[in-house]
Amino acid sequence: MSSQHDLSRWTHAHQYATGNAAAERGTRLVLWITLATMLLEIGAGWWFNSMAVLADGWHMSSHALAIGLSALAYKAARHYADDPSFAFGTWKIEVLAGYTSALFLLGVAAMMVFGSLERLWAPQAIHYPEALGVAVLGLVVNLVCAMILGQAHDHDHGHHHHGHDHGHHHHDDLNLKAAYIHVITDALTSLLAIAALAGGWVYGWDWLDPACGLVGAALVGLWAKNLIIQTGRVLLDREMDHPVVAEIRDVIAELPTTGGSQLTDLHVWRVGTGAYACAISLLTHDQTLTASEIRKRLSVHEEIVHITVEIHHCDECL
Repeated sequence: MSSQHDLSRWTHAHQYATGNAAAERGTRLVLWITLATMLLEIGAGWWFNSMAVLADGWHMSSHALAIGLSALAYKAARHYADDPSFAFGTWKIEVLAGYTSALFLLGVAAMMVFGSLERLWAPQAIHYPEALGVAVLGLVVNLVCAMILGQAHDHDHGHHHHGHDHGHHHHDDLNLKAAYIHVITDALTSLLAIAALAGGWVYGWDWLDPACGLVGAALVGLWAKNLIIQTGRVLLDREMDHPVVAEIRDVIAELPTTGGSQLTDLHVWRVGTGAYACAISLLTHDQTLTASEIRKRLSVHEEIVHITVEIHHCDECL
């Protein structure tokens, strides 16, 4: 049975799993800004008969969809926070949204590659003034959105790690990070477009625009891959190579037991942005060793918020 201290720490982990209010507010605000800009560009593209403006508007719609998914994940995690069918809270809803968002990023990268190669093989006339205006607008909007999400990340980081000095390991809000990467990739696309369009307008280098598109697609694909790896390892509970596992093993190895103790089983998995649960099985010759003693020694590691301990006492098997 968990001690009262263990239960209070699990309550703290439950707060991790319901999402960060600042991150949710920031993501919702960025969603509305992105949607407004998308509608403005699509409307302007249709009104001025500009494919460049129209294409950028539809491109922004994919980011709006992904950012909307992030905002929805925060709401769902909060809505189902007290649902007992979620054994360790609803935090993984946010991680699942981050994983899905990373898949959207791969789709964006693929579309960028396809569009760029198409322009290289079959160059089209570029309306430079309109295209530059759209690129500058996109850059400004995405820098504002990046600033909003960056402030939400700073608030989230400070809230989660305040006072955790012992055994602290840095963790990101993967749902917020996914939304942030979408904004940054859009800003990067706009920045590359500005440079390429300026070079094409001044020097007549029409190939520069699709070439920069390929560079941008490679960077977007790389970021998407890293985000898939980060979220995937959480969803698959691949945490046994994390430093917190070694810290748990060290605590068990340093137990002042009579006759020695042997760690026979250990499972560690993540239940929040910076929170872990563990299940420990011990074989010991020490009849006085209790689960409460083990929990007390592990309590110095603030990120371990739920501890299950099984002790087998044996006089002859060690």
